[in-house]
Amino acid sequence: MFPLFAERKTFRWVSRCLTLVTFSLILQSCGGESSRSESQNSGTIERVAPEFDLLVPADATIEKLAGGFAFTEGPVWDRRNNELYFSDLSSNAIHTWSDAEGLQTFLQPVFDGDVEHAMVGSNGLNIDSEGRLLLMEHGNRVVSRIEANGSRTILADNFNGSRLNSPNDSVWHTNGWLYFTDPPYGMAGLENDPMRELDFNGIYRLNPGTGEVQLLEQSQSRPNGIALSVDERTLYVANSDENNKVWYSYEVGNDGRLSNQRVFFDVNDQDATGAADGMKVDIDGNIFATGPGGVWVFDPGGNHLGTIKPDEVPANVGWGDDGSTLYMTARTGLYRIRLSTTGLVP
Repeated sequence: MFPLFAERKTFRWVSRCLTLVTFSLILQSCGGESSRSESQNSGTIERVAPEFDLLVPADATIEKLAGGFAFTEGPVWDRRNNELYFSDLSSNAIHTWSDAEGLQTFLQPVFDGDVEHAMVGSNGLNIDSEGRLLLMEHGNRVVSRIEANGSRTILADNFNGSRLNSPNDSVWHTNGWLYFTDPPYGMAGLENDPMRELDFNGIYRLNPGTGEVQLLEQSQSRPNGIALSVDERTLYVANSDENNKVWYSYEVGNDGRLSNQRVFFDVNDQDATGAADGMKVDIDGNIFATGPGGVWVFDPGGNHLGTIKPDEVPANVGWGDDGSTLYMTARTGLYRIRLSTTGLVP
C-alpha cells in the first residue's frame, strides 16, 4: 500500500492522552454501537463489540519494536528463520527484525535505477512454500522472488504485453496461484504518468510455475490490500482511493475467477488519517484490516468488532511468531500486539 493522499497529511497522529483510564461503556443513542478505549504503551485499543474480547486480551499491549524509518510496509514472518521481513518504501530497503537479532538490513537498494519518485522500493512481501521471499516491486514494476543463492527472478512484469503499474500486495491460494493487486502508487504521476501502459488498476492472479498472469478485476479505482477467507471462497480487496475508502469482497469460483463484487465495509465517513489498506484473516475468518486510524477488526459478516490503534497509522499487518502475534508496519515504526486468536504464517 501507499496512498499518496495519506502522505499529504501528517504522518503522526495528533497527541493523545497516555494516562491509564478505567474501562467504561459509552452507550450511544439511537441504537448506536457501544465502545470503550484503553490506554496502552504505544497506542490504544477500542473495543466496540463483546466478541472483540475473545480476540484481543484485556491486558493486551501494543509494543513499538523499532522506529526511524521512512514508510514501512509489507510485513511477513519467516518461520524457518524466526524473523520478520518488512519493507521501507522511501528508503528503498527491506529489513528484518527478530527478538534474537533485533533490526537488520536485508536488502538495500531494492530498486537500482534513476526515477524521480520516492516510493520505488518493495511494497508487500510474501513467502512461498520453499521459504523464498516474494517482492511486490514499485520501481521495477514487477513481482519478483529472491532465490536461495540471492539472485532475483522476475515472476511477472506485464499483462498482455503491457507493463504492470506497480504491484502492491499479494495472498496465496492453496492451489498455488498468487493473487495480487496493481495500483499506480509506484509511479510519480499515478494514472497520468507517461510511463503507464495499462489504463486500469487491476486485480490479478499469477501462476509462479508457468508465469501465466490472469486479469480478474479492473473496476476498482485503487485496489490495494488483499486477503482470502479461510475457505478461500471469498476474496477481500481494499480500495485505497481517497474518494472511495471501502473494502470490497468477491466470490471466488471453482475456476479461481471473481464475481459478485460488493462493499464489505465502508469508511468514507471516517476523518482519521489512513485508507482501506493491508489486511490479514485469522483462523476463524475475522479480518484484521488497516484503515483510518488503525487496524479495524471485522467478523466474517462485516461487523466492526474493534480497532487496534498504534501511535502511528498502520499501512499493513502480518501474522508472526506462533501465529498469535500481529505485526504492524506503521509509517516510521514497527509495532506488534499479542492476541488470543491466530493466523496462518506462510
